[in-house]
Amino acid sequence: METTTRSLSKAFQRDGYCVLPDVLTAEQVGHWRSALARHVAAQPPEPGRTGPYFLWPALADHADLRALYEESGIGDAVRAFLRPDLALPAPEVAQLALTLPPHLHRPGAPHIDGLTPTEDDGRPGTFTVLAGLLLTDQRQRDRGNLWVWPGTHLSTAAWLRHHGADALRDATPYPPVDLPIPLQVTGTAGSLVLVHYLLAHNIGGHFGTADDERRETVYFRLRTVGHRERWREVVTDPLLEFALPDQTGGSVTGGGR
Repeated sequence: METTTRSLSKAFQRDGYCVLPDVLTAEQVGHWRSALARHVAAQPPEPGRTGPYFLWPALADHADLRALYEESGIGDAVRAFLRPDLALPAPEVAQLALTLPPHLHRPGAPHIDGLTPTEDDGRPGTFTVLAGLLLTDQRQRDRGNLWVWPGTHLSTAAWLRHHGADALRDATPYPPVDLPIPLQVTGTAGSLVLVHYLLAHNIGGHFGTADDERRETVYFRLRTVGHRERWREVVTDPLLEFALPDQTGGSVTGGGR
């Protein structure tokens, strides 16, 4: 089934996240999982560890991940949501995110990325959109799913307009805005999850047994050209870098564009 970019764009701008199904083919999912397995084998978690385990390889140093990013068409899928005048370079690093069961955890509160530590110049590590490739089936809840608090990208931007963009630096782990009931993001392997930078989110637990499949997701922090210079505008005008839904076109379908 084809899902229009326009409807997904409306959902993203309203809720702060959306799920693009079938962005990767089964073969591409297999290649990504093989690459992730090689990196984890080189830096394995300690025996008996459960819960989240992250690796942060730089794409400049790892040709396999850089090639996979380029060949998987992730950038093209994300560009469909952005203003056409904003270029989207390849990400600098990937986050290889595992959740090893059992991990009986439900997040009590959310966070926002890039506040601790800040960048070297003291700027909070803002970016345009978080893109997460689901490499394992996450249709069932409590399997390491990402938790999100829908609409908080808008309420947080309103808070920053009132207090000033620089208030973000001291808003760890998340600005003091009213939080709705959180949701767990679900999707099939090969789906791409897009999350607005300002959206409240956190990692959930994996309630499976030690014999169940671990959760595997690869995240990219994507930043349009010029974002660092206009970050104060972006966090107070949360849709500044995104195309209006009626200006988007085409579709987001399978086939590994």
